[in-house]
Amino acid sequence: MKILLVYPQYPDTFWSFRHALKFIFKKATFPPLGLLTIAAMLPEEWEKKLVDMNTTTLTDKDLNWADYVFISGMVAQQNSAREVIDRCKKLGTKIVAGGPFFNRGYEDFGFDEIDHLVFNEAENLLPLFLEDLAKGCAKHIYTSEERPDIRETPVPLWSLINRKKYQSMTIQYSRGCPFNCEFCDIIILNGHRPRTKDKSQVIAELDALYDMGWRASVFFVDDNFIGNKRKLKSEILPAIIKWMKEKKHPFALFTEASINLADDEELMRLMTEAGFDMVFVGIESPNEESLVECNKVPNKNRDLLAAVKKIQNHGLQVQGGFIVGFDSDPLSIFKSQIDFIQKSGIVTAMVGVLMAPPETRLYERLKKENRILPKGSGDNTDGSTNFIPKMGRETLTSGYKHVVDTIYAPKQYYERIITFLREYRPGNRVKIRISLIHLIALIRSTWVLGVQEKGRIHYWKLVVWTLLKKPKTFPLSMTLAVQGFHFRKVAEKVRVSLTSDIRRLEQARGPVGKHN
Repeated sequence: MKILLVYPQYPDTFWSFRHALKFIFKKATFPPLGLLTIAAMLPEEWEKKLVDMNTTTLTDKDLNWADYVFISGMVAQQNSAREVIDRCKKLGTKIVAGGPFFNRGYEDFGFDEIDHLVFNEAENLLPLFLEDLAKGCAKHIYTSEERPDIRETPVPLWSLINRKKYQSMTIQYSRGCPFNCEFCDIIILNGHRPRTKDKSQVIAELDALYDMGWRASVFFVDDNFIGNKRKLKSEILPAIIKWMKEKKHPFALFTEASINLADDEELMRLMTEAGFDMVFVGIESPNEESLVECNKVPNKNRDLLAAVKKIQNHGLQVQGGFIVGFDSDPLSIFKSQIDFIQKSGIVTAMVGVLMAPPETRLYERLKKENRILPKGSGDNTDGSTNFIPKMGRETLTSGYKHVVDTIYAPKQYYERIITFLREYRPGNRVKIRISLIHLIALIRSTWVLGVQEKGRIHYWKLVVWTLLKKPKTFPLSMTLAVQGFHFRKVAEKVRVSLTSDIRRLEQARGPVGKHN
């Protein structure tokens, strides 16, 4: 068999970091970990190629070479996925699809055109498909409610990628989240009970990355890295700490976690000792009623600002996810979000409009209320949504536009970097490796941010402040500055789109339009 694994292209969003990556000559932030893991599950004697459309062009020659195309992706990649499927059908290449988007709830995408679908997780289902394929009786859909033991998951087949095209590598330690947020489909995809790998697997995956010459950041992609705190503290983190010391700290690690990380000082200490220097946290909203509405349990009844600063004080940069559009959001929510983001020093603040993914409790509730709209882009940072918001679409769109315009503007963005650096207490374990590429990136970014951009005065204030007050954080400060350039580029595109939407909604205002 000749298998072509295809990862569709992401749209240009806040999450892509595309405009920032150009400064360091990278094509994408992360490689497609899911497809690389699937590749490792396929028979060893099969020929395998991978085309990540975020780094490489997919040609008809690639598609004609393959007996089967294996495709996976997120909802935000649906347009690119549609193009790949259409090309495969035109050339007569058979398709096997799986992953978060190719799952129940998105059948209106046209799943009938796909030869074989693997719903849910692959560890249990892929062997069944391969067995049926060998017998010549492969089914259209493979599905199971059983949660596989991920201790059986193999090390990803890293030989299929060109590591030089990526900014960071990836590892998965666990699947699932113990919480039950109304809007989240993680528990549908991966379940409530966190399933974890053993320390030997984690170390084997770190070894694989080290052996292929990787010496940069590694992202633990877990839904909630701290879902099983006991195992982390007693087994996993001590093993990583030992490995990092032996290898002279080759990686900077980062992950996703819930805000209750701030309640466990031992866990934060172990994470920073293991080489973690950043964590993405779903803050969602500073409005308590909205947190209650969506059942964001770890965020309720706590001082979120103090929790963020505590995590920063322990050497972990906090990236934050924020949502507007809850039924309980007051009209002041947009200003509240801006104020919280600025005061917290969360530089990478990803603010999105609430979405209702299929099969979530939010989706089912809004469906009963006849508020679900057709489809959705899957990109909650483009200002779109798939339901009728209580505050009205025009109000939500205008408010979101105001948030985006404000937090990514040079003045506010650079001020936020300074606020963060004042709180940040970095560990000194991870070695900073300055290469020629980094020096070129500094020169290029200085020209763009310090000479060409309109907000250059705020950039130079940041440079001077960092050199005088926190000189050791200068590489981080400049990295964050470059990321801001990306956010402004995407925000400009979003602003144009939202302005058009607002005008359209204003024109539609009337006996019918006012309800939309």
